[in-house]
Amino acid sequence: MAFSISKKSNSIDINSRMSHLDFSGLFTEYLQKYYNSSYSNLVFLCIGTDRSTGDALGPLVGYKLEKPLLRHENIHVYGTLDEPVHAKNLKDYIDKIYSIFENPFIIAIDACLGRMERVGYITMGDGPISPGAGVNKILPSVGDLHVMGIVNLGGYMEYMILQNTRLNLVMKMADTISEGIKFSLWKLNKEKMLS
Repeated sequence: MAFSISKKSNSIDINSRMSHLDFSGLFTEYLQKYYNSSYSNLVFLCIGTDRSTGDALGPLVGYKLEKPLLRHENIHVYGTLDEPVHAKNLKDYIDKIYSIFENPFIIAIDACLGRMERVGYITMGDGPISPGAGVNKILPSVGDLHVMGIVNLGGYMEYMILQNTRLNLVMKMADTISEGIKFSLWKLNKEKMLS
């Protein structure tokens, strides 16, 4: 659960009519700017747990991406509903990714808490996120690119807030992110950027 948002981030309102296309456009821009042939593999690290509605964004996105991305040999997904990446195993997964892939480009996806007027926004930025910061946990920072969904209000009783986050909001975010990523990768693959 990340709390602070990068100064260089951009955001998408999930309630806009074509939020998945807005997300796709922004995601494509970031990939074209930061992902290049020096990286060996594209890795989606979807952080969170299915035991808390507000923190289930990462595993839901991982679940929605896992099967469609199997056909790409250089694209990998970690953190699904079956095998979530959370506070207790995050470091192990980071170590595993770096032991398997020589120079991976990691896209970290997580839920976060924020200001009331920003709930329902997805932010994207270059550089790592600090998972757990929103609930005062010290976990390793991770990611060359980060995607965060603001799922609820932060600043008070964070664990209770996460447990009482509406699943509808989290599902809409997961749909926007996963559909946007799939469309971007389809376009970029067509343009041969990912081959």
